[in-house]
Amino acid sequence: MLIICGEALLDVFAAGETSTGIALDAKVGGSPFNLAVGLARLGQPVGFFSAISTGFAGERLMRALASEGVDTRAVARSDAPTTLSLIGLDEHGVPSYAFYGEGCADRLLSKADLARVPAGVSAINIGSYATVVEPLASTLRALIERERTLREGSAPGAHALIAFDPNIRFNVEPDLQRWRDQLAWMLPRTDLLKVSDEHLGLLQPGIGADAFDAFAANAIAHGVKAVVITRGTLGAIGWTARGRSSVPPVPVAVVDTVGAGDTFQAALLTWLAEHGALSPQALGALTQEQLRDALGFAARAAAITCSRRGADMARRAEIG
Repeated sequence: MLIICGEALLDVFAAGETSTGIALDAKVGGSPFNLAVGLARLGQPVGFFSAISTGFAGERLMRALASEGVDTRAVARSDAPTTLSLIGLDEHGVPSYAFYGEGCADRLLSKADLARVPAGVSAINIGSYATVVEPLASTLRALIERERTLREGSAPGAHALIAFDPNIRFNVEPDLQRWRDQLAWMLPRTDLLKVSDEHLGLLQPGIGADAFDAFAANAIAHGVKAVVITRGTLGAIGWTARGRSSVPPVPVAVVDTVGAGDTFQAALLTWLAEHGALSPQALGALTQEQLRDALGFAARAAAITCSRRGADMARRAEIG
């Protein structure tokens, strides 16, 4: 089983004006929540590690997870409210976000809840603002450290792959240094690092495509087994210690890009699982051709999500 960790919320889309205000359309979401659903739709056994409200919005989140086949045994329940993310789209379908999450349920996951995460999972994925807001961030760090402790003395391939996607949200945590510190902390603890060029540009202002190789080499020197940079309309690039691979963009009529990065990550993890490469050792041993195939599969899945409104994750049969 893969374990996806982090926030669960309602994405509230502006759906046009009314005579007295704005029409809103609320959809279940949150980057890790979407990733868990995406993995389930791609046929992977997946569990969700989070805290979800006992209120009506939280109950809707729980029903959505259950209906998609996501294991919810690691979900803690809380009397706190559900986080709301207000989303407006520009004329190109690119989203802007406003978060209302202080004191909400998904931030209140505590270290005591670590007992909910089963042993022997195949992969653990963390990312998004869950990694920089407390007490949730400290809980996820403790989970990663617990996994590293389990690795000591274990046989190769007998422990979980650690995947990390920074997925920066400045309107949740505007302190750039907090995000940089999280990346620095994660580098020696990450096996699969996926980051968009947009978010990498926030972490390292001024970085251009000519510096991507150096960024990847530095990450690999810290112990990362594979680095992937997604580039939207420019495709995606991946690196391991064995070399570099890239794929072009997949042509698609874009409705919006909400959930595209989450779909890409879900499909990337799915490809690894389907090809026996969901372990640190196997990930690092991918050939350039295999890495290119993995990136292409993930890019096709992300394109499907871009063709639909909201984080409507791709299903396995749609990708081919």
